[in-house]
Amino acid sequence: MTSEVGKGKAIFRVVSGNFLEMFDFMVYGFYATAIAKTFFPADSAFASLMLSLATFGAGFLMRPLGAIFLGAYIDRHGRRKGLIVTLALMALGTVLIACVPGYATLGVAAPLLVLLGRLLQGFSAGVELGGVSVYLAEIATPGRKGFFVSWQSASQQVAVVFAGLLGVLLNQFLDAQQMGEWGWRVPFLVGCMIVPVIFFIRRSLEETPEFEARTHRPTLKQVVHSVAQNFRLVLAGMALVVMTTVSFYLITAYTPTFGKNELHLSDMDALLVTMAVGLSNFIWLPIMGALSDRIGRKPLLLAATVLAILTAYPTLSWLVADPSFARLLMVELWLSFLYGSYNGAMVVALTEIMPLDVRTTGFSLAYSLATATFGGFTPVACTYLIHALDNKAAPGIWLSGAAVLGLIATLVLFRGDRHAQRTALAAQA
Repeated sequence: MTSEVGKGKAIFRVVSGNFLEMFDFMVYGFYATAIAKTFFPADSAFASLMLSLATFGAGFLMRPLGAIFLGAYIDRHGRRKGLIVTLALMALGTVLIACVPGYATLGVAAPLLVLLGRLLQGFSAGVELGGVSVYLAEIATPGRKGFFVSWQSASQQVAVVFAGLLGVLLNQFLDAQQMGEWGWRVPFLVGCMIVPVIFFIRRSLEETPEFEARTHRPTLKQVVHSVAQNFRLVLAGMALVVMTTVSFYLITAYTPTFGKNELHLSDMDALLVTMAVGLSNFIWLPIMGALSDRIGRKPLLLAATVLAILTAYPTLSWLVADPSFARLLMVELWLSFLYGSYNGAMVVALTEIMPLDVRTTGFSLAYSLATATFGGFTPVACTYLIHALDNKAAPGIWLSGAAVLGLIATLVLFRGDRHAQRTALAAQA
């Protein structure tokens, strides 16, 4: 894996599973309204949608458990083996959601099985991002770690675009009734068909030289003990992640629901904007990852959080004052730039601050806690805030709060020479 071509192939193999994970998460968010009617019938459309979105968020509650148990497995048995296990669990959850009959057929068992599918997906996703990010960091060419690690997030954007394109095609051939009754299942079935291909791609992964060189492979007990010793660092990492996970789910998974239910735009408009956001993210992430290699992580993290605090709510207020496709596109592309700028530096920084022996577990736990407490519940939190405050621009408040946490975490983690010392120790290890 010494040549650039070999590393390019390794990047493709490892991020392929990342693509499937995000594709499954995106299609659930895209079709939350249809899923609500199928599995969560209620007296009001608001209550039904909230139950559907809460189930979407419930998957994120399993992420910390996945981070600890699967993370410990990867830190002990290797990056390659762990990434194959996470793919299998993700595939099982996808099959459940795609194939379970609706509430009208199974009764209460139907939403429970869908919930089980989401919990399996969440358990797997708890370590997928960490496993991929650590793998990329460990095979990166010296001085280009930010660029290499950025492809973890960039692969997710391919899934966003693919899911959006599939939605556009379905809306061209199916009417609203057909989409609500069965059309929403098609993307999940497509995800099921992709699974064997990704298994074939990922099984040819090589173990990272850095992991193979290690003589100590920690047990689950040792991993938990080490994480407990470094829990303040994990919490600071969690605060660092909140900004990225909130902004990502706001501008991708929540956009179709927001565009349709709050802005009263067409499904096609919302899906086209989501596709544009995915393309924008895909462009900005590697650019900003490479820029962080040149100027450092801190300047990008500070600039993105400050700009988000200053502009998130005003831009959404401007959008809801006169909703249109053009305004939604402009606002989302601006938020995409902020997301790409922040995440391009944040993910690699998180791999650098974690101790080597629990790098996957520590990274995954920080990421999972942020997603479970804030990011994953962004759709349901925004829906609730809009309803409670009677303010359609309320998602801007949610994003601004996340940016404040990101700013504080950056100032704490990069205070003095602490970050440089941690990075040097990680490099030496």
